[in-house]
Amino acid sequence: MERIALAKGHEIVVTIDNEQEWNERLDLLKKADVAIEFSQPNQAFTNINRCFDLHLPIVVGTTAWYDHLDEVKQRCLKESQSLFYAPNFSIGMNMVFMMNKQLARFAEQYGYSMTVAETHHIHKLDKPSGTAAKLANDIIAESSRYEYWSINEPYPAEALPIEVTREGEVFGIHSVTAQSNADRITLTHEAFSREGLAQGALAAAQFLIGKTGVFTMDELMG
Repeated sequence: MERIALAKGHEIVVTIDNEQEWNERLDLLKKADVAIEFSQPNQAFTNINRCFDLHLPIVVGTTAWYDHLDEVKQRCLKESQSLFYAPNFSIGMNMVFMMNKQLARFAEQYGYSMTVAETHHIHKLDKPSGTAAKLANDIIAESSRYEYWSINEPYPAEALPIEVTREGEVFGIHSVTAQSNADRITLTHEAFSREGLAQGALAAAQFLIGKTGVFTMDELMG
C-alpha cells in the first residue's frame, strides 16, 4: 500500500499499527485527509469510531466486523461523516461481483444449482472470507431456492454451499459455479498479490475526499 501510494504522488502522514502508536501519533493522524483501515476484525469497529471522533474520512478494507455495520452507518449519517467500506477493493473482483449477480439471475430462471468456493493463506482469520460471503449473499438475493449460506457439510437443500480452503500463502482465489444436468459455468478470480487491493483502496480514498455519507465499490465503479 505505502509503495503504491507514494508512486501515485500521495503523502503518508502516519501509520498506526498498535495501541501505543494510537496514543503517540494521534496528532499526526489529525493532519490526514483520509484514513485507510486494514487491521483485524476485532479492531476495525474501534478504529472507525476513532476516526469519526476526529471527523476524518475513512476507507475500511477489514471484514468480519459487519455485525456493527448498522451502528456505524447510523453514526456516519447522523454526524455527516465519511465512510467507504468494501469486502474486497480489487477492481477485478468487483467485476466478478457484477457478473455473479447476472449469473445468479439466469441460474434462478433456468434452474441451475450454485456453489461458492474460496481459498486463502493459512493466516486468514475469518471463514468464509468477506468476499465469499458477498458472492453468496448476492446469489441468495436472486434465489428462491437458497435461504442462507453454510460452510459446513452436509449442506441442507436450502443452504448455498461455500467451500473454504486455507493453504500456504495463497493471496485469494474465489470461484462461483452454476451447474445443471447439461453443463457447468464457472467464474473465478485469482489474486496474484495484494497490489489490486491497494490500488482499489487508494482509488476509494481519492473518491471519498470532500464527500459525506456511506459509500461502497458500487458508487466508485458507477
